[in-house]
Amino acid sequence: MLIPHDTRIALDMVVDLVNTAPESEARDRLADVDALHAFVKDHSVSGVERLSPGDLLGVKQVRARFAEIFAAPDARSAAALVNQLVAAAGTTPQLTDHDGYDWHVHYFAPGASVADHLAADGGMALAFIVVTGEQERLRRCEAPDCGRAFVDLSRNRSRRYCSSRTCGNRLHVAAYRARRKEAAG
Repeated sequence: MLIPHDTRIALDMVVDLVNTAPESEARDRLADVDALHAFVKDHSVSGVERLSPGDLLGVKQVRARFAEIFAAPDARSAAALVNQLVAAAGTTPQLTDHDGYDWHVHYFAPGASVADHLAADGGMALAFIVVTGEQERLRRCEAPDCGRAFVDLSRNRSRRYCSSRTCGNRLHVAAYRARRKEAAG
């Protein structure tokens, strides 16, 4: 599946935002404006200068909408949620080339709040996934104690864990040890 650079960056941001929620972590990783500022900086969100408690609330609402899209049972449900999210953000597509990136599309309106910025760009990235018939790639980790969101970009749509280095390895090692214990017993 060929995904444009800007869409991939937006998908990574969506996944990271969803995974800040207390459902996927022991604590809310967007607990205050400083945490939101760090998130915005880590994801090189352009056009954001000052952040307020209102921005934090707005971003948390967008995060909840993104999580609903990951949980949508089918493409039609996901499409309806994406449409609502993108429409509420007041999208204004525009071509841009900034910060060393070649031409790409921003969907947020000039002067948009950080919540609308994330909703527009992230919503359109999720729309790309739905339009290409790949909604089932929006997944949650199957590790029993995890549940983190991820986008399965594997060729055969077979990824089951958010990270092969953590959840995948941990479960494979546990299964290996169980087999060895059974064989020794």
